[in-house]
Amino acid sequence: MKKTLAIVLALVMVLGVIACTPKSAQPTTTAPQTETKTETKTETKTETKTETKTETKTETASTDKPLAGTYDVKVWCAENIVDLTKQQIADFNASNEDGIVINATVEPVGEADAATQMITDVEAGGDIFCFAQDQFARLVKAGALNKLGVKAAEIVRADNDAGVVKAATAGEDLYAYPLTADNGYFLYYDKSVIPDADAGSLEKILADCEGANKYFAMETNTSGWYLVAWFFATGCKSEWTTDDDGEFIGVDDTFNSPEGLIAVKGLKKLLDSPANLSSSEASAFSSNAAALVSGTWNYDKIKDVLGDNMGVAALPTFEVDGKVYHLGSFNGCKLLGVKPQTDAKKGAVINKLAQYLTSEKAQLERFEKVSWGPSNLAAQASDAVQANPGLVALAAQAPYSVPQGQIHGAWWNISKVIADDVAAATDDAGLQAALDNYKGKIDALFSLNGYILVGAWCGWNNADTAYQLKEADSVLTITIDVPQSDYMGGRIVPAGKWESNLGYSQVTEGKEYLDPAQDPANGGNGDNNIVFAEAGNYTITLDLGTNEIKIVKN
Repeated sequence: MKKTLAIVLALVMVLGVIACTPKSAQPTTTAPQTETKTETKTETKTETKTETKTETKTETASTDKPLAGTYDVKVWCAENIVDLTKQQIADFNASNEDGIVINATVEPVGEADAATQMITDVEAGGDIFCFAQDQFARLVKAGALNKLGVKAAEIVRADNDAGVVKAATAGEDLYAYPLTADNGYFLYYDKSVIPDADAGSLEKILADCEGANKYFAMETNTSGWYLVAWFFATGCKSEWTTDDDGEFIGVDDTFNSPEGLIAVKGLKKLLDSPANLSSSEASAFSSNAAALVSGTWNYDKIKDVLGDNMGVAALPTFEVDGKVYHLGSFNGCKLLGVKPQTDAKKGAVINKLAQYLTSEKAQLERFEKVSWGPSNLAAQASDAVQANPGLVALAAQAPYSVPQGQIHGAWWNISKVIADDVAAATDDAGLQAALDNYKGKIDALFSLNGYILVGAWCGWNNADTAYQLKEADSVLTITIDVPQSDYMGGRIVPAGKWESNLGYSQVTEGKEYLDPAQDPANGGNGDNNIVFAEAGNYTITLDLGTNEIKIVKN
């Protein structure tokens, strides 16, 4: 009887393999899982238990590991986590149960540079890359980000800080994996100059700094990212709307309002103080500062300078017309992007790796090695993270912060005009004029058209209409003075946008006026910028029909 059962079983299994295996999709040794399970359960219970185990292992290994194999993957990340990322990928290779082996090339490409390089040449970019959240919209628009699947999106939403999830969302869809939630700012101060009891008041901090001939350092006329602190304090907002493709279609901005006027009155206190220093760098403490508004990335450097005198706290309050307002802030993040793949199998593998690199375990490892603040909720709740003074100060500032959503690239230059105008104002009418000027530039943003020659000559303001090319018969022309500077470069972009590759590679005449070391054909200049070899007056033309650029020196 046993012999008969064994023969029948063998025949049934062979027939099952022949009948159900696809003709070309799988090796002939792979049988459908349902056939194996039915026969295995019966035989295991009655007769050949040992023999069935061997057969089950063979069938499961071939059927349950459709992603098994070795994959070449290019990973871009910040230089200070290159070695850690290599180790984490090795851990993924050792721990995954899918038979996946990642042959990774890990390259040091910073979060600020990754987006520009990806947009310039998506195909040549990293399969996985880290980037700052303010680059998200342009990456979606350029098709450089793969949309997360339904299950992956559910996990990301459940496991991560809501503000970071919002930053990775376009329309209703997620296009990136949360990596950190620490891109915000708070107050560092020198306890030997500023008592702990004074750290909560701008007026007291300024008095302490002025009395000791020290500086209060905060970026004002050089960065809209810090400048919003004053407006968020009084309840103002600047919320941008994008469509499903990441294109900006509107903004709800209330900076030009009675609340905005209160904000610039508070800002005026700092700008008029002899203690004012526009900086967010740790080096400010070596340059006679006693207080600095900055983030966790400067914690170790400041600790090295101040030692036990280093204090950290949420941002201070300021007073206007007898009412107290708490300085607000942006809170932002780093994200991990996955480039769309033509090979669906490789795409699935890369997404699995991205999920691992943004997991609770991986985020805690980055916190331990380089003090990056996690976006993962479980990691945020760990004792080690809760005990970090910088992250504690950031958490104390969190109730007054606003998640940094998608922001039009031109806004960063537009917002910087506020502090200069406020500094020049001599009365409330001047302060209101500063807000009116800002509002006018915001309104004009959505009526921009044509192309801008953006670059060092206009402070990289891609909405500066003074550098708009004039069109005649499908040929665009501009004549500019290129001033002497360390970097005399730029490129032609759609007004108010960055998505363009019209630069050095498209120059067909006049290349002798350009820096040959910046020729992308020589392997450099990932931005494809037109970089002049020397200062001078130049006329530049662009043929819209052929995209050929010609340069003449006048």
